[in-house]
Amino acid sequence: MTFSQLATFLAVARAGSVTGAAEALFVTQPSVSAAVSALSREVGVELTERVGRNIRLTRAGQEFLPFATDVLGLLEVGKRAAHEAAEASALEVRIAAVTTAGEYLLPPLLQAFSLRHPDIALTLEVANRRSVFERVLDHSSDVAIAGRPPVSGGRLEGRRFLRNDLAVIAPLGDPLARRRSVPVEELADRTWLLREEGSGTRTMVEEFLSHHDARPSTLTLGSNGAIKQAVRIGLGLSLQSRIAVELELESGLLATIDVVGGLPARHWYVLRSGSGPSRPPVQAFFDFVTTQAKRAIEAAHPGTRVPAARQ
Repeated sequence: MTFSQLATFLAVARAGSVTGAAEALFVTQPSVSAAVSALSREVGVELTERVGRNIRLTRAGQEFLPFATDVLGLLEVGKRAAHEAAEASALEVRIAAVTTAGEYLLPPLLQAFSLRHPDIALTLEVANRRSVFERVLDHSSDVAIAGRPPVSGGRLEGRRFLRNDLAVIAPLGDPLARRRSVPVEELADRTWLLREEGSGTRTMVEEFLSHHDARPSTLTLGSNGAIKQAVRIGLGLSLQSRIAVELELESGLLATIDVVGGLPARHWYVLRSGSGPSRPPVQAFFDFVTTQAKRAIEAAHPGTRVPAARQ
């Protein structure tokens, strides 16, 4: 079993065809087929099967895929660690974050960490929830900042570090915002604004409405900014992380609606792969987030009291 065989197998899994894998790897189609066949012989079962002109993973191949991904990812991480130890490359932490965290939570954390560790370069990739977890699992990102992690059988290690308080936002002057509390059933008469498929914020809103058996009309918008502007002009309501709407609430651009029974409890998590050791700069960032995030955010926003995580 070779590195080349595993890399070819992953390319086929991603492309769904020998042709696509060959183009991605800049090799010939026969060499792709030969590598996948050789890997199947090494494993002892067929890992792929043809479906028309395309190729897909067998059930055995699907089970093998996360292990192959882990092996290749860990080798790349190990190579990076060796270069850093030999001072052949700069220290770096590759961070992935869901959109809300990337836009509103990470900037003060990155600033505070960089002041403590000016020798460690930071890169940030902002994506939806599904992509963020995939990046950590395939080791293309070292850590992630997101909401509740999925069940991963130990492949992801996560730790709460801040409460993620929520708010139902409404246009300024909305009559429901003047009431002490509003039953969710009344909110179901309004249009609800959702993020795109794969967004953690969208999942949160859908779970909230489903829990209350509410089925309002919905409108999908592609960003937090678009949703806030749409709420301002009266297109509907939305459930958002309070950190994403704090400025608009303080400036009097949006209002909030208090809901009977309160809103769900949510937290922010810092996550990393559960496979293999963490490189020293990654461990430093992980430890910083879990112990200093609250202080860093409050320092960046004087007068703001950030809720600690409920352990």
